[in-house]
Amino acid sequence: MKFSYISHLHCPKCREKYEFNIIQQLCACGSPLLVDYDLQELRKRWDPAALAGRSNDLWRYHELLPVTDPDNIVTLGEGMTPLLRMDRLGAAMGIGQLWMKDEGVIPTGSFKARGAAVGVSKAKELAVQELAMPTNGNAGAAWSLYAARAGIRATIVMPVGAPEITRNECAISGANLYLVNGLISDAGQIVGQAVKEYGLFDASTLKEPYRIEGKKTMGLEIVEQLQWKVPDVILYPTGGGVGLIGIYKALKELIELGWIEDKLPRLVAVQAAGCAPIVKAWEEGKSVSEFWENSATAAFGINVPKALGDFLVLEAIYDSGGCAVAIDDDALLKELETIASLEGAFVCPEGAATFAAARQLREGGWIKEGETVIALNTGSGIKYPETVKVQVPVLEPGARLSRR
Repeated sequence: MKFSYISHLHCPKCREKYEFNIIQQLCACGSPLLVDYDLQELRKRWDPAALAGRSNDLWRYHELLPVTDPDNIVTLGEGMTPLLRMDRLGAAMGIGQLWMKDEGVIPTGSFKARGAAVGVSKAKELAVQELAMPTNGNAGAAWSLYAARAGIRATIVMPVGAPEITRNECAISGANLYLVNGLISDAGQIVGQAVKEYGLFDASTLKEPYRIEGKKTMGLEIVEQLQWKVPDVILYPTGGGVGLIGIYKALKELIELGWIEDKLPRLVAVQAAGCAPIVKAWEEGKSVSEFWENSATAAFGINVPKALGDFLVLEAIYDSGGCAVAIDDDALLKELETIASLEGAFVCPEGAATFAAARQLREGGWIKEGETVIALNTGSGIKYPETVKVQVPVLEPGARLSRR
């Protein structure tokens, strides 16, 4: 049996096909490329029982990943994060089956490790010497650290307002780090120019085909952890939207393999009210989004004014019967505190937004009684200390505690 059943790449817009064993970026038409596998052949040779005894990380699904030689795998042990029941929070929302897929415990502290692990591993397999990317923080941190482990040079450009810890992660890994006094879209323009001038490998969101393959393992894990049952709803905090596209892709592949029933969960793209281009496009029934001017939100990771893969995100929403929801910062920060006090989980603001969206959708009747609902927490709250403001009394030595 082959290690990977990758067959080729294809453009979801013009359907042009590309080889996978040489460096590829975007299609000639400007669209992202997606990875295809020989699922008909794999279906004859692979079933869920084959996963028994494998490593408890995302590489357990290596037949559905693009790396063809296991010697090229660059790993920090990423994947198979907990799927946790959220009973007290669910009871407060009226959702009896509320679960959290917790990506806060993964290496680098965010789900970006999945895309970095697979993207950097494939870059190593293709003999990439140096990569470059714009980032809102976490992706740059993850790709810097995995690139360091692979011996690949990294150049990272992020907004000056990105979380400080992500800046430090890039710097300590030895990446060439630059800050831009603007948004990720401004960082993207700078990186694009550097890619042209210096021939760097462009690791920007969806400008290489393999990050999405790492992200799709969230979808594989969710259904494996539910004993190959498909939940009713999955909520995902959406900036570039790679995770949502990946989960959708994973489920479609599992249906074709015959591992799950021919049913998709309703996929929900959750955005911040201060940057909601996908929500606006969905509300207007459009297939692409417009650039969101003057975007701002406390959920920095989803502050993406215009996603390259917006049409793929919207396709996943429409095809699954899902929806798109905007949450304001006050609501998501309040939800962050509620989650910590009821469930003991310190989630990132982007993750808190998905729970706030679940609450809103249940109140409006879109989520129905008895449905199984999965909310993605995409990172650890520890990486966002500025989101919590506390005032703690300071005692003098020998002082007595007063009950509060």
